[in-house]
This record gives sequence, C-alpha cells and structure tokens, in this order.
Amino acid sequence: MNKEVVSSLAWGIGIVVLALAATLARKLGYVDADTVTRVVIAATGLMIAAFGNRMPKAFVPSLYARKVQRVGGWSLVLSGLVYAGLWAFAPMQVAVVGGCLAVGAGMAVTIGYCLSQRAKLKKVA
Repeated sequence: MNKEVVSSLAWGIGIVVLALAATLARKLGYVDADTVTRVVIAATGLMIAAFGNRMPKAFVPSLYARKVQRVGGWSLVLSGLVYAGLWAFAPMQVAVVGGCLAVGAGMAVTIGYCLSQRAKLKKVA
C-alpha cells in the first residue's frame, strides 16, 4: 500500500480511537463532554497541520506547482496549529469562530497564491 494512504489511514483511525477513548473517559466520569469535543477537534487541527507539512514534500514537476505546494503547505500548517490551539485552550465560542476563520484564511491564502501563480504563468506563455 502507498505510504501516503497508510499515513492518512493512520490519522483517521487514530482520531476515531481518540474519540472512542475520550467518550469512554467521559462515561466513566474522568472528563466532561466539553473536554471530549475539544480533544477530538484539536486532534483534527493537528491532522490539518500534519497534512500541510507533508504537502510541499510531494514530488511535483513544475516550478509553479512546487511554489504553490510550499505556500499551501505553510498556510495549512499554520492554520491547523491555530485551529488546534483554539480548540484546546480558547472558550468554546472563540474556538468555533476563530477555528473556522483560521482554516478559511489558510485556504484563502492558498487559493489566492494559486491564482497569482496562474496569472504569472499566463504572462510567460
């Protein structure tokens, strides 16, 4: 099986196991429901950061594509870490709004950079 597929499956299975363990801890009275939500959502943010970190390392033949992947990777790493940090430590309403804004900003940076590189490529061609 492809290394990327195995890594992605490991993240998915890991988050499911974490959610089940956190739910069990809640049922046993060790944590409350808010903590379960925060732990699982923060893990999702760390997954976004991990995928963003891997993205620029993928092989891409075009110089423009490598630039886009590098910027996209950094924007996803940073937005994923902000997302995870907010869900781990901020009040719930701040985590919801700020987390969505962080991931949205990461996506906007990536899309904006893609469009700017596309415009550069059209000028060259």
